[in-house]
Formats: sequence, C-alpha cells, structure tokens
Amino acid sequence: MARSPLSLKARAIGLLAQREHSRVELRRKLLSIERRSRATMAAADVGEEAPDEAAEAGAAAVEALLDALAAEGYLDEARFVESRLHVRSQRFGAQRIEQELARHGLKLDTEQQAALRTTEVERAREVWLKRFGPEPAREVAEQARQTRFLLARGFSPELVRRLLRE
Repeated sequence: MARSPLSLKARAIGLLAQREHSRVELRRKLLSIERRSRATMAAADVGEEAPDEAAEAGAAAVEALLDALAAEGYLDEARFVESRLHVRSQRFGAQRIEQELARHGLKLDTEQQAALRTTEVERAREVWLKRFGPEPAREVAEQARQTRFLLARGFSPELVRRLLRE
C-alpha cells in the first residue's frame, strides 16, 4: 500500500527539523519539490491549468508557506546565521563565512563580526596546526602550499603572513 505524498508544509518542516535553513535556501528547495509534484500530476493528466499559471500558483503557495513558517517561528534567519556561525567558525575564516552568508542573502551584525574577528588568529592557528603540525615550513613550496590552504579557508592574507612568520 503506497503512502500519500507529504504536503508542502510537512516537507518544509521536515527540512527545518534536519537543520536550520535560510529563507532563500528553503524557497529554492520547496520550489523544486513543488515543480516535481506538479510534473507528476501533469504526467497523470490531473492538472487543468496552463504550465505558466501552475508555476505562478506554486510560487505564490511557497511564498505564503514561507511567511507562515516565519510567523510561527519555524523559519528564523537570525537563528540560521547563529547556526552557520557556530558550525563554520571552527574551520573557516571570517571572509569565507561572510561569503557563505551572502549567498543566502544574509549578513553578520556588527557584534558577530567583531567576535569573529577577535578569535580569528586563534582559529587560524588551530586549523593550521591540525593540518600541518607544529613544525614550521622550511621550503618555499611548502610555505606557498600552507598559505594557499589558509587563504582558501577564508583567512585574511595579512593574518596568514603573520601566522606563518611566527
């Protein structure tokens, strides 16, 4: 016996139960789910609306659902920022974290930026020691490799130079 498909709200709450999502990210996922369900119904020849009208109705339904989830407290962008900051700060620099949040259409507040910047030297040192150990690089090629690694992790060039000089 086949189960009936979950509603869009149930799918959204299921996604939010797994981890925090930004509004942009959740919208993208829900629109994809809605499009697939509409394609399934079209294959069964159930839908009578034109494809453009159905897409607009689906997008409007997703927006209304996102508004309702935000009003009910399920979707909170401040909580998402805190979650991303907590998860990413142990491995990445401030630049990388800010870029990731920008992809979600969000920014750190000044207090969070200041806290992230004050701990950046220690975090960079921990990442560097975990990856390369306590021995300093003696060869230029190895120093360049370590520099590229730390830069790719989102640590600032000045900080990387200072860390590798120590």
